[in-house]
Amino acid sequence: MANSDEKYLKIIADALTVCANYRPMFGHGRKGGLSLEQFQRLYESDPFYSWFGLSSPLMYAAHKAAGGMTSVYRQIGIGCQWVFVELLKDHLGLDDETANWSYTVRSRGSKSRRLSLDGRIPTDAVFNPLPAGCVAAVRAN
Repeated sequence: MANSDEKYLKIIADALTVCANYRPMFGHGRKGGLSLEQFQRLYESDPFYSWFGLSSPLMYAAHKAAGGMTSVYRQIGIGCQWVFVELLKDHLGLDDETANWSYTVRSRGSKSRRLSLDGRIPTDAVFNPLPAGCVAAVRAN
């Protein structure tokens, strides 16, 4: 495998490493998710869930599998976005700031959100113009 292929594969693999430690959130947001023991305490403390036996390790495993699969798909997408930006930088001579363009907008209330593109190629920032033969071929078509 060529060095650049290894580099791009490593970028995607690095994005996927977060999936190895995935734990279901169960409404606990970004606090890192719940362990099996925490899940069981939570579900056993709820009379309705407890009555149905939803504190079962099998139920936890199902949540972990479903969320874990979603996490894998999401991380593949993120990894591909990172590879795309690297390709822009490696093959078009773009710097990191140009390839990773973003902007901030106000959302409801006083909060701000940062929005970004998967990649950006401003025409005046492309440093590797097409060879003369390619330009003639493009014009002929």
